[in-house]
Amino acid sequence: MSFYERYCLPHIINFVCGLKDIQDQREKVVPLAKGRVLEVGMGSGLNIPHYNVEKIELVWGLEPSEGMRKKAQANNLKRAPFEVRWLDSPSEEIPLEDNSVDTVVLTYTLCTIPDWQLALQQMRRVLKPGGSLVFCEHGEAPDESVRRWQERINPLWGKIAGGCHLNRPIPRYLEEGGFKINTIDSAYIPGPKIASFEYWGVASQA
Repeated sequence: MSFYERYCLPHIINFVCGLKDIQDQREKVVPLAKGRVLEVGMGSGLNIPHYNVEKIELVWGLEPSEGMRKKAQANNLKRAPFEVRWLDSPSEEIPLEDNSVDTVVLTYTLCTIPDWQLALQQMRRVLKPGGSLVFCEHGEAPDESVRRWQERINPLWGKIAGGCHLNRPIPRYLEEGGFKINTIDSAYIPGPKIASFEYWGVASQA
């Protein structure tokens, strides 16, 4: 891991992903989580204030980045009103038993996972029958002109943004990963159009 990835990127991601418009998006889905929760890509713990405490038994926070875990430990984790258990594995290797999770929370994470299909299969494996995956992700824009810019900028963007992809087709990825989308909304939120088209909703095992 480079100096930039270890010491700089966690602060950049925490700042950008903590902006008000993005926090407003988190508020649309995170309170839907209940029971034993797996948050994939917990990062610096920005979702913690949005959970409905009365519905949460515990949260497994999957986060392979040591820098992000340290950022969470120094800030949001101290204020968590429920138990958080860190998992330092990548999303493609979730170290939990089959059918052990009531809710998977996926916010601003699917854009960065290298093997997104394997990761989603792992999420499906650990999710209990009848459980839910709640998601909020940025991705492929509906406008051709914006998509062209996403394609042009994507290679450079990934290098400076920790492997983030601007143009992943989130609904298709979820379905190809073994999920059925139950509810979904999408819209541009404030910000550069190349990075601000968002999808959010609820999915279940197909």
